[in-house]
Amino acid sequence: MNQVQMNAAKEEMLNWLAHPQELGAEPAELECAGEFDLHDLHYYIFKYKKSVSDKWLLGVCGGYAGNELEHCGHVFSEMEEYNTDTAEQQAIDLVETIRNYWIEQAKQVEEHKKKAGNFVSFVLLEKPEWDKAALQQILQDEWGIIDAEPESAENDDENSLIINYQGAMLNIALMPGPIPGNEATEAAAENYMWQAAVQQTSQHTGHLLVAVLGIGQSIIENGEMLVKLTAAACKQPGALGVYANGVVYPPDYYQHFAGMLKENLFPIYNLVWFGLYKSKKGFCAYTNGLQNFGFDEIEVLDSSANPNELHDFLSDIANYVITQNVLLQDGETIGFSDEEKLPISKNRGVAVPGESLKIAFKPCVRKSN
Repeated sequence: MNQVQMNAAKEEMLNWLAHPQELGAEPAELECAGEFDLHDLHYYIFKYKKSVSDKWLLGVCGGYAGNELEHCGHVFSEMEEYNTDTAEQQAIDLVETIRNYWIEQAKQVEEHKKKAGNFVSFVLLEKPEWDKAALQQILQDEWGIIDAEPESAENDDENSLIINYQGAMLNIALMPGPIPGNEATEAAAENYMWQAAVQQTSQHTGHLLVAVLGIGQSIIENGEMLVKLTAAACKQPGALGVYANGVVYPPDYYQHFAGMLKENLFPIYNLVWFGLYKSKKGFCAYTNGLQNFGFDEIEVLDSSANPNELHDFLSDIANYVITQNVLLQDGETIGFSDEEKLPISKNRGVAVPGESLKIAFKPCVRKSN
């Protein structure tokens, strides 16, 4: 057995088990119980206990090529009981499960890249009705958006407005009913800045579906176009909120930050939500919306920063990533000065689905401008 490689695998298994979505703490005991080869890679079998009095459970770590200390990401446990006679086969089954998962994840990433640049929001309405003509006028007067094909038969539908503008197809449709299930009210509960979010959202009986399908424009232009359409739709009588990016925004908040466009600024707060919550070790933050631009969502975990510092830091990073088209990578560092070097890692999301980038933000190393 390669003792150095095994110790590296043991450390990886320990960190995996301590993740908040797994045991949430290091196991009471962890031992290497064997090794095997599969698909030309080397793996280690581990057994562990949550507490000293618990039964042994099975885990696997590996995907090591030769004597390398970096594995291919195959670290997993289904918290099933360890059995000496079947441990190797169980571990092989776990590896196959992981491989199939990552193959599927890769397919989803490719599919998501194809969809990047298409943007959707929902304007929640007190009553399932709208003033289509007034909305068209607002789009023209405030944003200069005029349909390139105004005589199109598609616009004869009183419940739908389709605009062909600068190579993009813009669509606003009246949906005579609330968002299905509790999706909107659950999203409203995520808005820590709006106390009446759930109460107001629960009153909606209809909504406007706002969509931008862009071909002739850049992804950023498509996002900005969505903000213009949504802000205009917020001026409809009885508009209660905007459901987008996994949260519900107040109409006045959305319109206020849409005004950044008139100052030639990117409307980051309309297109990315910055969630905040408290953990046992500090404050945490996450983005929701970066994937619409083809980027990974970002999280900061267990930071000693206060919520305002965390919010400002993450919004600065997100704005930088989108407007400068910066692809952050696992193992890199980032900072806003020569001295600031914050490590970046990529692994399973805590507050976001799938994988996310984690930035180890320490407020003490940031310098104010």
